[in-house]
Amino acid sequence: MLAALESGFPDVTAYPAAELRAIIASRRAPLARTPDMRMARDVVIDGPGGDLALRVYVPHGDSVSRPVIVFAHGGGFVFCDLDSHDEFCRSMAEAVDAVVVAVDYRLAPEHPAPAAMEDVYAAVCWTVANAATYGGDPARVAIAGDSAGGNLSATVSVAARERGGPAIAAQILLYPVIEDDFETESYQRYGVGYYNTTKAMRWYWEQYAPHGRDSELVIPTRATTLAGLPPAVVVTAELDPPCSEGEAYARRLAADGVPVIERRFDGLFHGFLTFPQLSLTGPARQELWQLIRRVLDPGFGESDAGQVHEHATIEP
Repeated sequence: MLAALESGFPDVTAYPAAELRAIIASRRAPLARTPDMRMARDVVIDGPGGDLALRVYVPHGDSVSRPVIVFAHGGGFVFCDLDSHDEFCRSMAEAVDAVVVAVDYRLAPEHPAPAAMEDVYAAVCWTVANAATYGGDPARVAIAGDSAGGNLSATVSVAARERGGPAIAAQILLYPVIEDDFETESYQRYGVGYYNTTKAMRWYWEQYAPHGRDSELVIPTRATTLAGLPPAVVVTAELDPPCSEGEAYARRLAADGVPVIERRFDGLFHGFLTFPQLSLTGPARQELWQLIRRVLDPGFGESDAGQVHEHATIEP
């Protein structure tokens, strides 16, 4: 799988952003719209930069007051959209029995930091106000994201704390991009030859935050303390350059008293959760859905302050 990805994925640094988006989109399979949802509705709300597109997924079933997950897609802050993560959002909604609200946030470099964070924050505010309309529980609204979306989930959690709300039930960070430190152990080991590269990560940061990265709304570890942030699931992949920073963020959250479930999937690479054709993805997703249900349980966190450190190796 890595060999196929390495041979087929473009050098992101070699193209203007608009051309790169077109190349990435051209590699996708046609949108299958599976698994089927009771509702998958595109909604446009007033965002800080104008119209902001969301996609609301409601699974089948008679559940009422479901938990709600606001989802920020990955793509280096530069590419991907609602369609790129449509299957993942549908699968998460079905498996967790949650309403999922995906956010089509503004992309870099046309919209540098913190534009994307502000869009996702606005989506969380809208979701809390409108969750009941879709059978969701406004008291159990979580934020989730993969890769760059993991950064946005972490920074939105910080913003919500600093701004006095809205209350976020949990933050679910999937191989998150937390830092711009390219000298960590995982960058040194896996920065070349594992699909996501150090060269690409440097470029993503240059696109997203070219004017400085001192704010905790861009890099969450810039916050003086992480105390008071929502309970967290932090998922990392062993063969991923940002793995070390994700694990370090989980440790710091725990040290500051935040309940944390950390899960590293050994032998897997950046982005693996959105490759359902990979035989290892299905079992990994099943574990992830369990962790999400666990962190969304209203009782989680009451006696869980500190880190729950768990490593996993998924077998075929």
